[in-house]
Amino acid sequence: MKICFAGFDLPEGKVKFQDEKVITLEHKFAPQKTTPFYAEFIKEDFQNCDAIFIAQDHILDLLILDMEKLETRRDRTSDPEERKLLDKCLDYLEKETPLCRVEFNEEETALLRGLAPLSLKPTVVADRQPEVNEIIAAVLEAAHIVFFYTAGKKEVHAWPVADGADIVTCAGKIHSDLARGFIKADIVSYHDLMGVHNLNEARSKGLVKLVDRDYAIRPGDVVEIRFNI
Repeated sequence: MKICFAGFDLPEGKVKFQDEKVITLEHKFAPQKTTPFYAEFIKEDFQNCDAIFIAQDHILDLLILDMEKLETRRDRTSDPEERKLLDKCLDYLEKETPLCRVEFNEEETALLRGLAPLSLKPTVVADRQPEVNEIIAAVLEAAHIVFFYTAGKKEVHAWPVADGADIVTCAGKIHSDLARGFIKADIVSYHDLMGVHNLNEARSKGLVKLVDRDYAIRPGDVVEIRFNI
């Protein structure tokens, strides 16, 4: 994830997210490899980023770009519905509200994605500069991204995914073969797993759920995919 920042003095480059679940899973399993989540911080490049972290006193630097773009589009469109949507957006922008905080219906969202206003990206506005890890956590929350995990002696791995994503989508994050050949998945919550020795003990104590492809992931799920290709 690329996070653009403006109005703060932050280091550019990749930063490891200090995920307590990854740290404790690593201590528990002593894996050969640990793969945490990394965010990349870039300075004042609103276009080429996935999310934005901006100081309150710099918010207009971002929103003015959207105002100019949407005003131009509004003045050119002959579609009354599009004009109505653009007026709605401009009203919020003039109130210094990023568009990611505005409720839009499906049709409005589809149209806006085509126009790609910058503040439709997950945008966090702050009065002060928090710790880098807090920034990443705030941006992930704004983007509705959660983590599920794979854990064992071979590897502990944090996987970012959209909140509520189905388990097949999660399997595809691990490897496309797992999604293509998905049969079922074993799911244990992080907290339940931390109370036993390993996944087998969790199974013996009835802590593991066997789920089908319609299961929606929950934050902190530890996953093992059953597949056949």
